Amino acid sequence: MKKINTIKTVSLFAGLFFISAAQAGDKIDRTTETIIPRIKNTYGIGIAMLPKTSGSDQFRVLPLPIINANYADLFYINALTAGVWLFDSDDKRLRFGLAVQPRFGWDAKDGRLTRGMRDRDFAVEMGPTLRWQTDIGTFNVQWAADISGASNGQNVGLQFIRNLYRGKVFMLNGTVGVARNNSKLNNYYFGVGANETSLTRTAYSAGASTEFRAGLIGTYLVDNNSNLTFGVTATRLGDAQADSPIVETRVQPLVFFAYTIAY
Repeated sequence: MKKINTIKTVSLFAGLFFISAAQAGDKIDRTTETIIPRIKNTYGIGIAMLPKTSGSDQFRVLPLPIINANYADLFYINALTAGVWLFDSDDKRLRFGLAVQPRFGWDAKDGRLTRGMRDRDFAVEMGPTLRWQTDIGTFNVQWAADISGASNGQNVGLQFIRNLYRGKVFMLNGTVGVARNNSKLNNYYFGVGANETSLTRTAYSAGASTEFRAGLIGTYLVDNNSNLTFGVTATRLGDAQADSPIVETRVQPLVFFAYTIAY
């Protein structure tokens, strides 16, 4: 029944897309097209700091490619998300397509509360996405399913991006969002199996829950062809996630910093 409701929701958004009134001409706001403010295509390398395990209050540092670009105004890469637009309104402020994105796993030995458990695998999620640019900001809606076979879970997310400062040298976007994770996704990353218990860790089955996110992402122009890109986001875990015996803190931050070249 939940799967049927999800399909109906996606179909509704697609229907709204096709009946939407559109004005002629490309009116895309490149600054809020993605969470990273962009005028030109940028390519670079950076580092990200994120929790070691699900709900951990300790952090790990990972090198990450940072790409923010589109090709033929059809294919795009935004940090770690890639996609293709399939349908547009005439002004391209309303677009429907497919996106793919990663979900990081973790090594159980790295966490204080997860030692002795199985590792959780890196996953790839894919699904339809809808972007609607308005005069106040950009709304993104996406349904995604794990296509890599790690959790076999699904989630539905809503994100809003608004430009907070737009200068020649410095640009800053703010973002807020909400995501609903189903029980398979939550249980894989936050659950504790019967064979993973210990004297201090009881078995736990995580159900579906809703998490909230907020962040600030900016770019600083070093010269005509290079930028410093940075961001900080925080996720407030849902109840089914936060109640897990492996969770140390409910608020999960992510910080990244990168040097990028514009083309």
